[in-house]
Amino acid sequence: MEGKNQTVLLNDNVTISCKVPGSTPLNIKGMGVIWYRKHQVDETEHKVFEMYGNYQKAFRAGASVSPVGLEKGDASLHLSGVKPRDAGEYRCEVVVTPEKAQGTVFLKVLASPKCTLFQEQATTKDDGDKYILCKASGFYPKDINITWYIYTQENPQGQEISEGITNGPAIKNEDGTFNKTSCLRLEHNVVTCQCVIRHISLPTSCRSNFPMSWIGKHPLNISITLHLVGAHGRHAVTLSRPNEQRLSLQVTLSRPNEQRLSLQGRGLREMRG
Repeated sequence: MEGKNQTVLLNDNVTISCKVPGSTPLNIKGMGVIWYRKHQVDETEHKVFEMYGNYQKAFRAGASVSPVGLEKGDASLHLSGVKPRDAGEYRCEVVVTPEKAQGTVFLKVLASPKCTLFQEQATTKDDGDKYILCKASGFYPKDINITWYIYTQENPQGQEISEGITNGPAIKNEDGTFNKTSCLRLEHNVVTCQCVIRHISLPTSCRSNFPMSWIGKHPLNISITLHLVGAHGRHAVTLSRPNEQRLSLQVTLSRPNEQRLSLQGRGLREMRG
């Protein structure tokens, strides 16, 4: 087997490598190939695919081994539309009578979080405190870190805070990904708050700013610049106004380096960075 670890993004296709040592071409009619995946909870093995001569069976939809590739000594397993449940240790077992060989590869599945930052008016508080919610959704694996920074006139450089924050649990979605929400109670002297999300799928942390000038302004008068940092692909961004109307858009990053998006419209002023 070539390699001990492989990484794939959610919903992508992947080929898990397994090479048969020895001379080629091989007579596949006298060969057997079985792929197993180890369950991550109870560590029991389950068949994913098997092939004996002209017989083959996929125990996971979209699993296959190329007969043409097998003749050349390539017993790699192809999986289409990878989901979180596909993550784990895979074992390839190849029999070329009378020889037998096997090897393992650990497959990691990653899904980047989609970030939403919006204001919520507390309905259970008599003092009418306002809260900012930072939500990370659709990420995998489960571990994620959400932190807050505040910027004040006295401290324009900003500082990380730990008080006034309520972090919810990671909630599992039907597709196996997770959502998590962090809530920050607003202070009167805060000029801007920033939510920072760190996840193994992100090459660098995702930072979203919420200027306090967004709150309680009618008509709406805001300026916003979003800094999107991530790998190639589409990124969903949701913005919320104080009146709870949300503006959503899809952003495609063409390069892995930082991209800047500026929003302008009626009642908005330009902000340069």
